[in-house]
Amino acid sequence: MSLRILTRAIKPTMLSNTRTMASKSKAFVKYDWTDPLNLESQLTEDERSVRDVARDYCQDKLMPRVTMANRHEKFDREILSEMGELGLLGSTIEGYGCAGVSSVAYGLTAREVE
Repeated sequence: MSLRILTRAIKPTMLSNTRTMASKSKAFVKYDWTDPLNLESQLTEDERSVRDVARDYCQDKLMPRVTMANRHEKFDREILSEMGELGLLGSTIEGYGCAGVSSVAYGLTAREVE
């Protein structure tokens, strides 16, 4: 079939109806630039809490100390002790006083520490 026959077969009213239906659609989802794939909605409550604890520790305590240790060329061993007390080290291991969280929670922790 040629293009001419196809264009004649389509009625102008069908085109206008399609246009008005598309313009009436108001189901727009607001796009979040900080979470473009909406991964936040797929996290469990435990994973969110582990991420929040890691984020708070890294922003409040870890970052300033790492900056100072870098400037003075010094390694602070207390950082590892604090991370162990928070349960950030060995968090996927069950038993031995470790948290036993999922691999996703561990990945979120690693992301915050990086």
